[in-house]
Amino acid sequence: MTKEVSDASRVFEIEANALLALRARLENHAAAEALTRAVDLIASCQGKVVIAGMGKSGLVGRKIAATLSSTGTPSVFLHPAEGSHGDLGVIGSQDVVVGISYGGETPELESLLRYVARKNLSLIAITGNPLSTLGKAGTICLDVSVAEEACPMGLAPTASTTATLAMGDALAVATLNRRGFRAEDFAELHPGGKLGRRLLTRVADVMHTGDALPLVGLDTPMREVLAAMTQKEVRGVAGVLDEQGQLVGIVTDGDLRRRLEKSLNPLEEKARDLMSRSPKTVDASELAERALFMMEQFRIQTLFVMNRDLSSSGRSGRPVGLLHLQDLLQAKLR
Repeated sequence: MTKEVSDASRVFEIEANALLALRARLENHAAAEALTRAVDLIASCQGKVVIAGMGKSGLVGRKIAATLSSTGTPSVFLHPAEGSHGDLGVIGSQDVVVGISYGGETPELESLLRYVARKNLSLIAITGNPLSTLGKAGTICLDVSVAEEACPMGLAPTASTTATLAMGDALAVATLNRRGFRAEDFAELHPGGKLGRRLLTRVADVMHTGDALPLVGLDTPMREVLAAMTQKEVRGVAGVLDEQGQLVGIVTDGDLRRRLEKSLNPLEEKARDLMSRSPKTVDASELAERALFMMEQFRIQTLFVMNRDLSSSGRSGRPVGLLHLQDLLQAKLR
């Protein structure tokens, strides 16, 4: 083992032990009650959560604010030094303030603490020293003290920042569970991410409609069917409708190839002779992710789209769209 690997292993061990100690601390009634009360404050907050910290604590605070916001709790980061020069105005009367300082004596936090006290706002103190100025000023104090830092000199915040970050994650997760925050809610707040696309994109958003649909009748000659299969936006497939305009079958390139094994001239036949009956379909309001799952499950590349809402009008069996595997790939669902 090289010295570098040994150093890295030591860091992992120290920081892992710090997190295990943090979890064990919750077995203490006072620590567990403090965490529960902190979640109560955040979950019931009618305004936003304002997080403040200097240096490494500030960097961790920014991440905690981002995590809270992305899980349904509006949150902003306030730089304590800027706060004393006018940015305290970002704090509203219904806000909850979270102050972060491992030592608890950060000078730049003093003006913030005085402001919070004057306005009678709730303050969650996250510190490694509950007896510090910050710890005593907090409505609730969350102890993130660690036995040692991973830094061999014991100077650079390492294990302590890991513990603080984990405490912030714990607050965010406990709060989202308290509020019943769902994956769909997460997607609403992350429309540009992969999960957002998967949970927000509906079949109707990506399907082909109108003149792009290759639709033929039961008695349409195969020459015309083939023309429809090659001239439309989605090639290699045609939907077959009965006299009532209901989808009763589908003709694909594969059907043509299989028919060639049985017929010398399949182009002289009709759509009803080659079509596959009872084709797989998907509803227009269904998640596109569900359509992709169906294509993978049944090893197909196209799905005709139906609109179940038309069932009362008697037209529920007529396709309103067509979906191709490439449409879903272009929508970046994978």
